[in-house]
Amino acid sequence: MLYKRIYLCLAHMSGNEQKFIQEAFDTNWVVPLGPNVNGFEEDIKQYVGGDHEVVALSAGTAAIHLALIACSVVPGDEVLVQSFTFCASCHPIKYLGATPIFIDSEPDTWNMDPMLLEQAIIERIEKTGKKPKAIIPVYLYGMPAKLDEIMEISRKYDIPVIEDAAEGLGSRYKGKVCGTFGKYGVFSFNGNKMITTSGGGALVVPTAEDKKEIMFYATQAREAYPYYQHEYIGYNYRMSNICAGIGRGQMTVAEVHVNHHKHIQALYEELLKDVKGIHLHCQPTTGEYDSNYWLCTVTIDENVHMKGQENAYTKAITAAVGGAAGVTHAGSSIHTDCEPNANVEALRIFMDMKGIECRPLWKPMHKQPVYKDCPAYLNGVSEALFKVGFCLPAGPCVTDEDVKYIVDCIKEAITE
Repeated sequence: MLYKRIYLCLAHMSGNEQKFIQEAFDTNWVVPLGPNVNGFEEDIKQYVGGDHEVVALSAGTAAIHLALIACSVVPGDEVLVQSFTFCASCHPIKYLGATPIFIDSEPDTWNMDPMLLEQAIIERIEKTGKKPKAIIPVYLYGMPAKLDEIMEISRKYDIPVIEDAAEGLGSRYKGKVCGTFGKYGVFSFNGNKMITTSGGGALVVPTAEDKKEIMFYATQAREAYPYYQHEYIGYNYRMSNICAGIGRGQMTVAEVHVNHHKHIQALYEELLKDVKGIHLHCQPTTGEYDSNYWLCTVTIDENVHMKGQENAYTKAITAAVGGAAGVTHAGSSIHTDCEPNANVEALRIFMDMKGIECRPLWKPMHKQPVYKDCPAYLNGVSEALFKVGFCLPAGPCVTDEDVKYIVDCIKEAITE
């Protein structure tokens, strides 16, 4: 009998969301403004620390886009961005006609390598005669980056940091909430994140004046006239009062969700410790890192053989593996020039047959065809991890019994 379907990170409602949603309907506040939007922004502000301001937006991608605009990014500029990430970290750079400069990862946190970051800054200044406009580190799967080093480089060269904390709500570095170190911080509230607003995001900004300017661009950049006057290009990026109502309910269980993810990570650590060839990624043990473990990740030794491995990559994928809507183009071939090892793909297929959603790590952006002409500063870390890495379920709906079943399935899949 097939075990129930276990998803990577399924949305979990607190039971309080309906109250805020009903209030929005009862008062006819169903537009991208209203009491829930204001309240949700205040909830996040209190969560991250009262010295910052927050703008609730339609997506984390929108938050990155507006942060880049606030950093005065224009066509012809360059922006330094982590390569090992989801495409939303870098697509907004292209929206603005600028060029992403991809920075590889270091092996401890899997995030932006500070040494490569500084090398890139020096070489881009020498090559172009001007500094890159921003630095975008990412908290991959919730793991804090080497923030001391990155922020020191930011100060040294006077380049603002936009923290992509889309996966990092509730993660901390030296006790401070991730998303509050740089000039701007980005959160995502997509359906599979630590908390959800169905779809949505937020931008953490330094001051009330910064918030006012971001809101101007997020609401179509309308000037103060008795008719619609536009002197700048704006965007329809504000969060709806309905979605913000979901967010208000979710904020009541934000720390509960974070603690649950950490508990699931600890359980994987215990159950996988003696499984030969399977290595769970854990935060550095220096005491500075406090990951939310949005997803739990493992690497698989190349010599570990999985059931069905001989059939991996023999059939073309016809639908999206992961993703919100699953709308994809048909693949042009079965293989690409950078893909997970056959044993990783075989395990993904095996786990799917067992009712478990698993996924490869993010494919590095510098290996994406759409970015093949962009400069990249590489050390091989992200490509190597992508070939051997694997994401395991960790969401608030994942139970202890689920984790035991997942680990049992991994053991069953291994043939040698």
